[in-house]
Amino acid sequence: MIKFAITGLGHIGKRHAEMIQNNDECTLVAVIDTDEAVRSLLAEQYPALPVFATLEHYFESGISADVLTIATPNGYHTTQALQALDHGMHVVIEKPMALTTSQAEEVILKAKNKNKQVFCVMQNRYSPPSEWLKGIVEQGLLGKRYMVQINCYWNRDDRYYKSRGWHGTKALDGGTLFTQFSHFIDLMYWLFGDIKNIQARLNDFNHAHLTDFEDSGMATFDFVNGGMGCFNFSTSVWDKNLESSMTIIAENGTVKVGGQYMEKVEYSHIKNYTLPALPDTNPPNDYGPYKGSAANHHFIIENVVDTLKGGGSVTTNAHEGLKVVDIIERIYAAGRGK
Repeated sequence: MIKFAITGLGHIGKRHAEMIQNNDECTLVAVIDTDEAVRSLLAEQYPALPVFATLEHYFESGISADVLTIATPNGYHTTQALQALDHGMHVVIEKPMALTTSQAEEVILKAKNKNKQVFCVMQNRYSPPSEWLKGIVEQGLLGKRYMVQINCYWNRDDRYYKSRGWHGTKALDGGTLFTQFSHFIDLMYWLFGDIKNIQARLNDFNHAHLTDFEDSGMATFDFVNGGMGCFNFSTSVWDKNLESSMTIIAENGTVKVGGQYMEKVEYSHIKNYTLPALPDTNPPNDYGPYKGSAANHHFIIENVVDTLKGGGSVTTNAHEGLKVVDIIERIYAAGRGK
């Protein structure tokens, strides 16, 4: 049995707990959360499960675990990952891996020195449309890539920010691309590789009273491996999410994956190719007014088990987690004229 501890029992942390408990090869040995109300609820729900207020209290308890899952606010990810690695644990880090490339590099170096694995949570890679896109790109069915356009238009208003104290802060949230749209930066990098020649514009249309950073942006760039792209994003959409979509225009065809979370193929016209029937995409989890694309977390847990038992490799490794942070940093730097 792979033994897990989880720090951070918000919506995503609870999702991890559920997936761990549903896996016959895993066991949850401890949970950590600074919120007293959350701890009380956990103690009632799981009376036999040790509950701690801080990571330090957990480490002092002597309860051993193979893996620490980190589902706390973004700004804590690096420090907690380093603590876990120092205590001989592998780590599963919710997105983003860190808020700076230097922080991510520190985690990578520590993991290497401790001979431990770092798993970065990018579960959107497991959706049927994402896996289909990866297949046609790797098979070269599209030919030369010309243009890639990614649009992420969501609603995040005072229903979201006022009820979650760390969201919207520079220190713990980091920015819209880190918290809302890093999954789609990851998909772009996973499919097409790195980018260069970045130009960007950022704006804060209606979130100045809610956040420390931009709510909208437009970035254009070239792919290192050929073709050009743009990434447009906003959390200023009124009332509810509009879309997350990716359109690819290439030598031998055009495709578009859309929906709120890139969960469906909206257009496919490829030379000498017929779109196969894809498995149904699991619906996103319902988080009240806001839904998240967290329907594939069980694949993350399965990958941890397979890797640690010697039968697999990390599907989103620490280097890829770092590259997502690096790309976001460079887009922000371009948008701020740095």
